[in-house]
Amino acid sequence: MTEDKSRDTAYWKANVRLIFQLMAVWAFVSFGCGILLVEVLNKIQFFGVPFGFWMAHQGSIYVFVVLILVYCLKMDKLDHEFHLDEDE
Repeated sequence: MTEDKSRDTAYWKANVRLIFQLMAVWAFVSFGCGILLVEVLNKIQFFGVPFGFWMAHQGSIYVFVVLILVYCLKMDKLDHEFHLDEDE
């Protein structure tokens, strides 16, 4: 029983750590690139539009979708590592 509880605690700590890391990336891209660094990024042209504008309107959405994919892949790996995957 204690072994299961410590395994569950380690699993959730790893899960929460992953969530915080991905949320930090999301916050940097959406808030940092879309708002704080927009003037600097607008000096770069990307597909004919200023890069800061593109990041605020399109790039942050693409990054968010990639973060969802990364979360799914990392959680599959984490589930397998803790023997919690459904393939058993």
